[in-house]
Amino acid sequence: MQISLTVNGKSYSEDVEPRLLLVDFLRDRLGLTGTKSDGGSISGACTVLLNGVSVKSSFILAVQADGAEIVTVEGLEQNGQLNSLQEAFWEAHAVQNGFSTPGLLMSLSDLLQRNPSPSEGEIRTWVDGVLSRDTGYQNVIRAAQLAAEKIKPQ
Repeated sequence: MQISLTVNGKSYSEDVEPRLLLVDFLRDRLGLTGTKSDGGSISGACTVLLNGVSVKSSFILAVQADGAEIVTVEGLEQNGQLNSLQEAFWEAHAVQNGFSTPGLLMSLSDLLQRNPSPSEGEIRTWVDGVLSRDTGYQNVIRAAQLAAEKIKPQ
């Protein structure tokens, strides 16, 4: 099936198998390996923004994304610079590992777009779908709060 979509601001038109998962399309066809696949998306590491909403790309077929705008973790950078949330992760030592961090960044990007001043409880609820066994989430919570401060309208 032919699909057309925009990924990180770039348009693509591709012929795909109807059963191809979006995560596999992003990783294997487009080479965007920041989006992780755990074979079932239990971890949430496959989270991307689909038309501005965080979704688990392991649960979506590529054909379902036809006409959509996708943002992956690679698309968070702006002109080669980390965005506010990525900077906050760095500053707050919130980087978990190369597997769960992309999902956390994408989930929190959605939250901060919806609510630029979330409470700690809202942040904790929002990252609930992204599992990490490296450490607790305290630094992730601090990073989200720091990013909210950075993007807060003056």
